[in-house]
Amino acid sequence: MNRQTLMIQGTTSDAGKSVITAGLCRLLARRGVKVVPFKPQNMALNSAVTVDGGEIGRAQAVQAQAAFLEPHTDMNPVLLKPNTDIGAQVIIHGKALGNMDARSYHDYKPIAMQAVVESYERLRAAYDVVLVEGAGSPAEINLRDKDIANMGFAEAVDCPVWLVGDIDRGGVFAHLYGTLALLSASEQARITGLIINRFRGDVGLLTPGLDWLMEKTGKPVLGVLPYLQGLHLEAEDALPRDAGLVKDAERLRVAVPVLARISNHTDLDPLRLHPQVEVRWVRVGEALPPSDLIILPGSKSTRSDLQRLREQGWEADLRRHLRYGGKVIGICGGFQMLGRWIHDPAGLEGEPGGSPGLGLLDFTTTLEPEKQLHRVEGRLELEDAFVTGYEIHAGVSAGPALEKPAIRLNDGRPDGALSADGQLFGSYLHGLFDAAPARDALLRWAGLAVRETPDYRQLREDGINRLADAIETHLDLKGL
Repeated sequence: MNRQTLMIQGTTSDAGKSVITAGLCRLLARRGVKVVPFKPQNMALNSAVTVDGGEIGRAQAVQAQAAFLEPHTDMNPVLLKPNTDIGAQVIIHGKALGNMDARSYHDYKPIAMQAVVESYERLRAAYDVVLVEGAGSPAEINLRDKDIANMGFAEAVDCPVWLVGDIDRGGVFAHLYGTLALLSASEQARITGLIINRFRGDVGLLTPGLDWLMEKTGKPVLGVLPYLQGLHLEAEDALPRDAGLVKDAERLRVAVPVLARISNHTDLDPLRLHPQVEVRWVRVGEALPPSDLIILPGSKSTRSDLQRLREQGWEADLRRHLRYGGKVIGICGGFQMLGRWIHDPAGLEGEPGGSPGLGLLDFTTTLEPEKQLHRVEGRLELEDAFVTGYEIHAGVSAGPALEKPAIRLNDGRPDGALSADGQLFGSYLHGLFDAAPARDALLRWAGLAVRETPDYRQLREDGINRLADAIETHLDLKGL
């Protein structure tokens, strides 16, 4: 069996594969091992721009940081970004190939597998250890045929697998035992260890269950990872389960409508983790609450999400918010919504056509096949504050509102728009709040007397190191 490669698979989505892979990357990197993260196929709307100008899953960018590497397209050769219930944009080696429905992509998988193997072989030749993250669960029977994301990949490269179950969800013994039972004999044989994640309480109380699990499966339990309260690592796709830090009494109230195809919601993490900011995710059936700031987030299907916004009554809530003097930030797709029209003549995000925007800023957006992928730095028009971020969008915007940009990029391009009345701020930049100067300037603009400025990158670093320490303490790593 190929011991240069280890694959982390989970019993469910959000079992902890991404964070455990990140923690293992940091643990090995601290030991001086040349380690690299790899995810053959990712389905996620949180993404990042790589050093070679491509697009990969956000989680792989975090794992690259954990390994002290710049993110590269080889770390995630196949990225699927859902834009409908049955279709997704297919991104191969960082570049958009086009949209496919589920059946078409299933037929395409053997070709996608070629891209996966090419990237894997390059990484294997350049690094001592390749840490591979699976996707979803290997027990998804309907996805077994032509699988490239879980056991299909593990079998192709003949690597061992560790299986992770999340006890915080409940039913972890059933999840682990049932997943193993649904695998073929050869797949079962390559699972060399089980991990129980997110345990709260006295681990001694788990002993009877662990003994039963090892007896029934014949697999060693490598350890039980504790629930790490307050741990922050950017999510692959799922919205955060907790509200972040305990908040000050004086705080800025931020409301974010949860769009059906919300993308890069990790843009809001620096605000969620700010002690003076309270972020509320507003879900279907809820009204936008009284707030100081409303943020329209990114979207993979801007026109359909704009329709959802209207159907939920959120447009009326937004206009009332503005009448009372509230501030609004639109990011990427959320910025496009603020304009007069969004045109998609080629049907890049759904049915071809156009949709009227909110009409709050005088510009029009047209979606074009060539996606804009840039890592950028610049200055906000607000306080001339330093900002850093990345562009991931197919939209090209034009109109009078853009003559008053929100940001001046260092490459000479203007970005976004700032309304004449100072209530609306729109930008294509993901990561808008990552740099403290930009974050503080935007919070002051929204009405907050900023007293504290957490170092967001340091928070991420602290989270990675904390996770690596927990793995080193609680897992049996002799086989690593």
